[in-house]
Parts: sequence; structure tokens; C-alpha cells
Amino acid sequence: MFGDDEGAAEAARELGLRYEPYVERNDYGTKRLDYMFTAARALARHDILCYINCDIILMEDFRRALERVRAEHTKFLMVGRRWDVEMTESCDFTQENWRSQLQGLALMRGVQRTPEWIDYFVFNRGLYGSSVPPFVVGRVHWDQWLVWKARACAQPVVDVSRVVIAVHQNHDYGYHPQGRLGVWQGVEAGQNHQLAKNGRHLRTIADATEVLHADGIRSNRRRYWSAAKRVATRGERFLLFDVLQPIAFFALGITRPLRRALGLRGGALRRSRENA
Repeated sequence: MFGDDEGAAEAARELGLRYEPYVERNDYGTKRLDYMFTAARALARHDILCYINCDIILMEDFRRALERVRAEHTKFLMVGRRWDVEMTESCDFTQENWRSQLQGLALMRGVQRTPEWIDYFVFNRGLYGSSVPPFVVGRVHWDQWLVWKARACAQPVVDVSRVVIAVHQNHDYGYHPQGRLGVWQGVEAGQNHQLAKNGRHLRTIADATEVLHADGIRSNRRRYWSAAKRVATRGERFLLFDVLQPIAFFALGITRPLRRALGLRGGALRRSRENA
């Protein structure tokens, strides 16, 4: 747990978490994502890392989904859509049925957010390295950059929304002086957008390469529709990177044995995507 926010040290002690009070911040005092990712990678004792927003509650279905994804891939990014729930009472975790009650509340009264809302990321520790720009958290755009980066590195992105009920506890935006407007349209949000190449390096859960279903992992063919919609809103100048490149990567995959035999590689295409 990063940051010397009020109550953080006590919560870390209660939950048995490693507490890191220091975290680098921008000129506005907002925590920087790149510092936390770099520090977490150095501190981690395992090969799989997870970033999760503190207002999310995960249960055993999350662990089971991760086990299934790891059985298929050694390198990956796992993401999923959240369920917004009004939590009017404290959740009593000492009750044996708290999980079923919470999941039932989410399914009955909650709202599953669209693919633009991403609150947890599971990935192998070498995925992001030192490449994360100085985004700040608690603002928009950094989360979608993480999805873009995984795709730019040609790593599988697995959407587990169908099998994981990630509960988001609804709250206001009082942590920003300008409230919701500041979070979404403030100066820091604009800076995050610029760091994401003015929006070109942003992807959502809809761009995941695979989807985890109850009966297994399947290719996400709908991601091509997501790319097409992006082209329609941004203009034809991004056609190569948003539509043709997924097709090109598919072609690279099926021709890999032949290219290896001939000594050819697809590095140039990957570099062109990262520089887009």
C-alpha cells in the first residue's frame, strides 16, 4: 500500500500489507503511477503482479479466473469490467455468507460498467518495466494506456468480465477540489491524455484479444469492431494501426514457423505500433 494518506498505516497493519508511506507525486500532490509500478516490481517476490483500485472488492471468482488464465499463458494482461454497487452498510467479512450476499447485491441492484472502466490489472512483472509514463492516478486515461501497452507488446489481453464479479463501492469525487469535472476534464486529466499520445495510445477492455467464458478462453473477434469504431471517431489516418495491424499480427502468428526457418522476424511491425 503506497502513500501516507490518513488511515493507510493502520489499515496496512490490520490487513497485513506491506506499507510504503513514500510515493512520488506531481506538482499537484497526486500520486504517480510510474513510481508505484517501478517500486512494486522491485519489491515483488513473485512473477505475477496485480494493481487494483482501493474501492474494489474481489472474491474467489477472481482467483479462479487468474488460475485459468495462467494455465493458458505465461505472459498476459488480465482485466475485467466492474459492478457499481451502492454500499449503504458496512460489509461484515466475519459472516460466512458475505461473498454470496455481496455478489447477489451486485447482480440484483448493481450496474456493470462499460469496457472503458478498468479497475484491476494482473500481469507478469516484466510487462511494463520502465516504460510507464508519469501518469497520475485518480484521474483518467492511465488505465487504458496499460491495455494499449500490452497490445503494443503483442501480449494477450484477457477479459474476465463474464466470470468475475468485481464490486465497486460507489462514492463521490470529493478527493478532487473540482469534483467529478476535475477528475475527468481537469489539468491533470489533460496531461495524462497528452502522455498517451493525445489518445492514440489508449485501448479498453473491448480491445482484449481473448475472453474467459465459463467453459474456457475464446478469441475476442469483437475487438475488430472496437477498432473500427475508433477509426470512425478519429478519422482514417489511424486505419493502419487500429484495423490493419490486428490482421497483420494474426498473419504473423500463423506464419511464425516459416519466418523462423527463413530467419525473418516481426520486430519492425511491433516497433511501428509502439511509435504510432
